[in-house]
Amino acid sequence: MNNPDSNPAAATVLVDVPNAQAPAAGLTTGGRPRPEHLRQAQAAGVKTVINLCPHSEPCDYDEPGLVASLGMRYVNIPVAGAVDLTADNARRLDAALSQAAGAPALVHCASGNRVGALFAVRAKLLHGAGIEEALAAGRAAGLKAMEPAVRGILSS
Repeated sequence: MNNPDSNPAAATVLVDVPNAQAPAAGLTTGGRPRPEHLRQAQAAGVKTVINLCPHSEPCDYDEPGLVASLGMRYVNIPVAGAVDLTADNARRLDAALSQAAGAPALVHCASGNRVGALFAVRAKLLHGAGIEEALAAGRAAGLKAMEPAVRGILSS
């Protein structure tokens, strides 16, 4: 597999979001950040924040506005559930991470589960991982409850 995120031994959590994971150096995944987490992200050198929450999921502050005011790039890839774990969304995630050009990034949803799910799909479809390797990549990024659905997607 040719996976650019496959160095978890070098990873450290840059941002202490809920359910924080560090699947690769310079990459934090997890649940929805609070404003203080985004300020922490900026201080840690994060340049890109990728939000997988659809617009229909309420947030009690203006995340895109706060991210922009802190000088970071904001990307939204709505993933409401398993139906949105598509090759297109995996490509959008891959492109957003590539555009981060190696700078630290934060990828989140409400809990981190959808983040891990999309990372697993990305590993299989875009980076040639086998099913178990893709699931391991997903778990490293936060995959939990969606694992049965993801396994089904990866097996089809």
